[in-house]
Amino acid sequence: MNVTVDFHDETNELSNEQQKLVEEVIIKAAELEGLKGEVEVSITIVDERRIQEVNRDYRGKDTPTDVISFALNEQSEDELAIETDPDMPNVLGDIIISLSHIKSQAEEYGHTFNRELGFLTVHGMLHLLGYDHLTEAEEKEMFSRQEDILSAYGLTR
Repeated sequence: MNVTVDFHDETNELSNEQQKLVEEVIIKAAELEGLKGEVEVSITIVDERRIQEVNRDYRGKDTPTDVISFALNEQSEDELAIETDPDMPNVLGDIIISLSHIKSQAEEYGHTFNRELGFLTVHGMLHLLGYDHLTEAEEKEMFSRQEDILSAYGLTR
């Protein structure tokens, strides 16, 4: 497995070490989820105004949020299965994370900026892989998986 993380920090506030953390937790999630071959993920760190625009334009919710994922392999029930070419990279999609939410939620939950950055990155990655939290059972499974990945990486509370 080879994972390419296309990283963009529109805020120019993350350090090289924090960028490396994002890339490494994406790779750890891909490993633990058993992904094979070439995998690509895009991550963008944005300000609160930008994530509110994205949330409004693509989800119809005119409020800022912490993380938004756009899965390219997602399909609705009435769509045909997406065929992936084994010779081409599996482009999972885009993860957009709000810098201000990383800061405020780290403080709110009493853990480090890096822990929250890792948490939101893994949360977005799991959405790209089809996890959701619309029901209590789905939420329990997704949040348990997040903790497994973060613990395996060494990013605990």
